[in-house]
Amino acid sequence: MSISSKTFRELLVWQKAHAFVLAAYKLTAGFPKSEIYGLASQFRRAAISIPANIAEGFKKHGTADKLRFYNIAQGSLEECRYYLILAQDLGYAETTVPAEQLAEVSRLLEAYASAIKSSISRRLPTNF
Repeated sequence: MSISSKTFRELLVWQKAHAFVLAAYKLTAGFPKSEIYGLASQFRRAAISIPANIAEGFKKHGTADKLRFYNIAQGSLEECRYYLILAQDLGYAETTVPAEQLAEVSRLLEAYASAIKSSISRRLPTNF
């Protein structure tokens, strides 16, 4: 998880988030047809938002902007967490594996954002 990566595709957190999107598409493909414009669509939209916001934040120059996009990704991640619970409770799919994938993305995203925050604090003057 290098902050000096040249492209967002090099970030492990983005790679894992992208893998989760692919899993979310496979999972939602098995949902009932009545959910195509409901839960399936919402779930896919939220899942896509995670790596998309990581990618967008990666290219931002200001630290506050970067962290804002990573925070948006974290919000979308929590939205997906709920959709996994709902899909399981409705009996649409077994969600243990995608939930584990999402938990890993969550840990990585939190660590990545924390590393950026700590790099700021190391650059601040000691009397700040």
